[in-house]
Amino acid sequence: MTDRPKEFKTSWGAPLKPVYGPQDAPPSDLGAPGEFPFTRGVHPEMHRKRLWTMRQYAGFGSAVETNKRYRFLLEQGQTGLSVAFDLPTQMGYDPDAPMARGETGKVGVSIASLEDMQDLFEGIPLDRVSTSMTINATASILLALYVATARRQGIRADQLSGTVQNDILKEYIARGTYIFPPGPSMRLITDTFAYCKDRVPRWNTISISGYHMREAGCTAVQEVAFTLANGIAYVQAAVDAGLGVDVFAPQLSFFFNAHNNLLEEVAKFRAARRLWARIMRERFSARDPRSLALRFHAQTAGSMLTAQQPENNIVRVTVQALAAVLGGCQSLHTNSMDEALALPTERAVRIALRTQQILAHESGVADVADSLGGAFAVERLTGDIEEAARVYIGKIDDLGGAVAAIPFMQREIQDAAYRYQREVEDHARIVVGVNEHVTDDLPPGNLFQVDAAVGAALAERVARARSTRDRDAAGRALDGLESAARGRDNLLPLLVAAVEVGVTLGELCDRLRGVFGIHRPSVTF
Repeated sequence: MTDRPKEFKTSWGAPLKPVYGPQDAPPSDLGAPGEFPFTRGVHPEMHRKRLWTMRQYAGFGSAVETNKRYRFLLEQGQTGLSVAFDLPTQMGYDPDAPMARGETGKVGVSIASLEDMQDLFEGIPLDRVSTSMTINATASILLALYVATARRQGIRADQLSGTVQNDILKEYIARGTYIFPPGPSMRLITDTFAYCKDRVPRWNTISISGYHMREAGCTAVQEVAFTLANGIAYVQAAVDAGLGVDVFAPQLSFFFNAHNNLLEEVAKFRAARRLWARIMRERFSARDPRSLALRFHAQTAGSMLTAQQPENNIVRVTVQALAAVLGGCQSLHTNSMDEALALPTERAVRIALRTQQILAHESGVADVADSLGGAFAVERLTGDIEEAARVYIGKIDDLGGAVAAIPFMQREIQDAAYRYQREVEDHARIVVGVNEHVTDDLPPGNLFQVDAAVGAALAERVARARSTRDRDAAGRALDGLESAARGRDNLLPLLVAAVEVGVTLGELCDRLRGVFGIHRPSVTF
């Protein structure tokens, strides 16, 4: 039998007591669900009145092939789409660019033109399906393509609902799919805020993301602190650009990781909500309750999936999804059991979706708002996470804010990731099937594979699209975008106009690279 550890600690290293009582819980500051400080949820009845949106992150190869997966998921009862883009699309390259060679369609769907976006959503009514797009450096261009695609379906922009991730700061900190330096990147983000405020009012203009920092190895406290510090930077940038806080803040959303430790994760979500409400009211003088309420999408922890005994991942994902639901998520993606090995098969993705549906309809956890509220251990963890995150945010403020503090956050994440890995290697932390309860089972043989010829086919397709468009109209659109980029005009209307006359994502990014330059991170040792 595996020995239990001699000490029990939180992810950030604080000791855990064997039992908690009234003396351990912080002073009562619960309030009610739907009321400031939103500790217990952003709606009075939470999931009892409306279930979270069930999404499955999907994208591979061509838009046509990915559309088939979307239709399959919707037929299985999924209630919202979540688009995974390939690396060339994330980095601003068309499929025929030299930098895209060998990467097109490999870890997501390739989208270079309006024709691609139309194929991606063929037969899917965009006024009735909410779409989340995990895209950052090129978020404004993908939103423009989405708006233009809706127009081709006869759907107005004000009928669209969904989210663009649009969180470039965490790319500099932990993920790496950035293009432009921070200044121009922040401009594109605030331009998106302003554009959507009037034209796409039901759209979440940013999903401020702790997910990828947690995947890189940060603790629960760091995930809350660094995510909210980035949120502060975006709000300040929008205010500095002349936007009223209560005008744009209701369209902000967040994206968190749902990790393995059930009670800690529930407390993390509750602490993030409470701390953000206080930040928005105290620091930015927000008054609209929608500006104070932190709404979030959660995804189960990809970094916790194991290639060894992949069926065990079904159980891990269930625990993580349960934490997200008990923590009050508005939207949820559940990872598939085979994602440590390959893109998920239809069977694996159906099991992941069924996990959400069983939690929603059979477990009872959706029937009561904040059902763990008042539990001594949960309330103590909620208070501890909030206070520790507040201390981190103070340090980031002292360094000059989130942009200036990027190297600090990177070092903190690296140190936390190292500590975690040492604990696994020293058997201080048990990972079933990896360092305990190990078997010699071979990995499954029925893994999903992307067609190796997809890159060449898509490169030919985008070249053909360029050759058949109105060349003069495309040239004028690109010249207009470049001129506006050198000034201060909002770039979103120009991006929409450009994609409608056939300008490609790579062409748009090349013009913007010419004006803005590219980000080259400093290397410190």
